[in-house]
Amino acid sequence: MTRRFSSFSPARRAGVLATIAAALVAGGVLPIATSAGEAAVKIAPPAVDTTASATGMQTAVFAGGCFWGIQGVFQRVHGVVQAVSGYSGGAKETAVYELVGSGLTGHAEAVKITYDPKKVSYGTLLQIFFSVAHDPTQLNRQDPDSGPQYRSAIFYADAAQKETTERYIAQLDAARSYPKKIVTQVVPLAAFYPAEAYHQDYLTLHPTSGYIARFDMPKIANLKTMFPQQFRAEPALVMARAKSQ
Repeated sequence: MTRRFSSFSPARRAGVLATIAAALVAGGVLPIATSAGEAAVKIAPPAVDTTASATGMQTAVFAGGCFWGIQGVFQRVHGVVQAVSGYSGGAKETAVYELVGSGLTGHAEAVKITYDPKKVSYGTLLQIFFSVAHDPTQLNRQDPDSGPQYRSAIFYADAAQKETTERYIAQLDAARSYPKKIVTQVVPLAAFYPAEAYHQDYLTLHPTSGYIARFDMPKIANLKTMFPQQFRAEPALVMARAKSQ
């Protein structure tokens, strides 16, 4: 709710306020989520990476809560050429922010990552995704955002990505890397639809906004600390690439 409220329609804002008011009147306590960055977990890399023989530019599509933070993390990984915020899991006609926000479209807020496998492996991207980008043990929520549109999911492009992902999740669960089991969905990629322009590069453009500062900037700090060899200070921005083409 923190980051979404100003962009809601008047009717939706009224509904949110009514829900909060009802909770307060009833004496309920609204939970305050801690930052995903604070919950970063140091985990082992994949024991087996079946995508190691990939050549040419590759893509990966990850979902794990608000796409602002996921995009911001992977834009700062060496070998990533581009990371685009968007929607996956639903139909083209409903790949619209306000519709996805209803939680009824089947879409998840996702990020399409284009990367050079000679510089960063798919397995390393998975390790970053599971360790600093989000909490893979939360079902249909991340931080203050809840609903199926914020689910943890990996949309695999081929059999190699599927095998690497499933093996890695099994490895992490067997090692009890987290206090709970991983709930990340591993599903085939049907389509990816880029989000509206104002969502692209959002973390870089609004680093001091309340939501970004609290929930996303810690992820960048943890990426730099936990993956110093993969960290790049200058992000691969969507808008910069678009202007150069």
